[in-house]
Amino acid sequence: MCTLHFPVQMQSDIRTALHVAFSSIGSLSPFRRSTLTLPPRCLRPAASLGLLSRPFSTAASLPDKPSICTADELHYVSLPNSYWRLALWRYHPPPQATPRNHPLLLLSGVGTNAIGYDLSPESSFARYMSGQGFDTWILEVRGAGLSVQGSNFKEIKESANAVSEQMEAVAKGVTNGVSPVQQPNNVSDTLSDSEISHFGLDSIGIATAWDESKLVSKLTEILMRLSERLSGFLSDGQSMLISAKLFDQISSLLEGSQLSDRFEEVRANLSNLLEKQQNSGVTSQIRDLSQRLVNIIEEGQRSVSPQFIDMQERLSSTIEDFQKQLDLIVKYDWDFDHYLEEDVPAAMEYIRAQTKPKDGKLLAVGHSMGGILLYAKLARCGFEGREPELKAVVTLASSLDYTSSNSTLKLLLPLADPAQALNVPVVPLGAMLAAAYPLSSRPPYILARLNNLISAEDMMHPELLKKLVLNNFCTIPAKLLLQLTSAFRERGLCDRSGKFFFKDHLHKSNVPVLAIAGDQDLICPPEAVEETVKLLPQNLVTYKIFGEHQGPHYAHYDLVGGRLAVEQVYPCIIQFLSQHDD
Repeated sequence: MCTLHFPVQMQSDIRTALHVAFSSIGSLSPFRRSTLTLPPRCLRPAASLGLLSRPFSTAASLPDKPSICTADELHYVSLPNSYWRLALWRYHPPPQATPRNHPLLLLSGVGTNAIGYDLSPESSFARYMSGQGFDTWILEVRGAGLSVQGSNFKEIKESANAVSEQMEAVAKGVTNGVSPVQQPNNVSDTLSDSEISHFGLDSIGIATAWDESKLVSKLTEILMRLSERLSGFLSDGQSMLISAKLFDQISSLLEGSQLSDRFEEVRANLSNLLEKQQNSGVTSQIRDLSQRLVNIIEEGQRSVSPQFIDMQERLSSTIEDFQKQLDLIVKYDWDFDHYLEEDVPAAMEYIRAQTKPKDGKLLAVGHSMGGILLYAKLARCGFEGREPELKAVVTLASSLDYTSSNSTLKLLLPLADPAQALNVPVVPLGAMLAAAYPLSSRPPYILARLNNLISAEDMMHPELLKKLVLNNFCTIPAKLLLQLTSAFRERGLCDRSGKFFFKDHLHKSNVPVLAIAGDQDLICPPEAVEETVKLLPQNLVTYKIFGEHQGPHYAHYDLVGGRLAVEQVYPCIIQFLSQHDD
């Protein structure tokens, strides 16, 4: 096995790609207006994001699939107390295929959708599995692919079609040399008004009139939301860090003036209140202090000093941008545990109801985060003494612990700083890759080396790589990334509480596992895969590395969509699953 090193030049290329992408699609800084266009997630307006008193039946499928969906059927499963409807792509086995006893569930990586498993008729992991007799289902977790929010069948259909059209428009636009942000799109139909405003799709701007009562109310609302810990997104300490960021911005407006000391006094009092338990008394005090803060700014506005010109407007702009940033944090409010505890169980229950396996179990394959979800499920069930309802598991390029490897995912570590959660409330991975794609695929190939993160040289047809880059990725909540960064710390990935470490309980699993790694995978190197493999009961785990010293080599997506996967990787998986499909 070869040892992979992550070169300094590659780190520079990745940072360059991020810079180019964000330069193309706009900045995510909370105190700067931007022009970013997010892929539509068809989210309901914030006012409608309450709990469903009567969720509609989970037995829902679309007879007329969106054009982007290449499966035989598209099903939707509802989540308890949520408007999210998870998309399930289904592939039926042909009549002549070998009959199988268990359905097969496929789970994708972070920020990706079902397309990675079905790139083309000739390069389709899902089609290959169904062709071998497995009733195959791909789950798109919340926020990914055709998973949408809706309270009825009509809303689901309209939202799914809107997402499909947007995904196809992005690919078509890049093919025609149009930047993703230059394309006409239906974002205004699918994003809330506050989100559209945040990303600069309106031309009205912030009113210049000084409305003291409105500003006091807005500032009070922001501070109250921080006091309430943003609906559970932030811990007490994180909430204080983010409130400090807002105060720093306001303080900069008063720097060097005689009003600065008065502001710092108000700031100290507000900070103390934010640490207290929420009650009506605290609410009243926060509003009073907000009024005092606005009064200080108003007094500065009357100053003859040039530095206070338009101060009220600047404060209003700062507060408005901060509010929109908080809205994004709340809107993209899910993490890894939501996938593990809600999305995957709901999908498994639905598939069991549709296919009725005799023992109630499923076979499962997970790529990247999909495999991490399967490991986490085995660990959690082992700890609780529950049956995971999985007959056998295959993981592709997955690990619970990346500390011993030189994974490129270490670039996510800055997000572990809670203050960074406000700087980057969401990571628009799809838009970033679409913006950077021309620089990696056309002369002078400035970012060509970034392709190696996805596929090794000559392992994926250029058109399939293009489809993967332009259609397979979506927006990722910082909340999700914050939890995943724990995989780079001592003891590996943990739950949102920070107290349950999945790798500590993986040895209690009783499910056979085939763990597969790619020899040139820079995202999940073989040494990272081995860190998890060695924790499983040795009589239940099989470990395989694909790739030869002289080539061919396998990078992160080659295990699923590489040109040789159908000859080398797929048969290995079929053999393993067949052995345990009794």
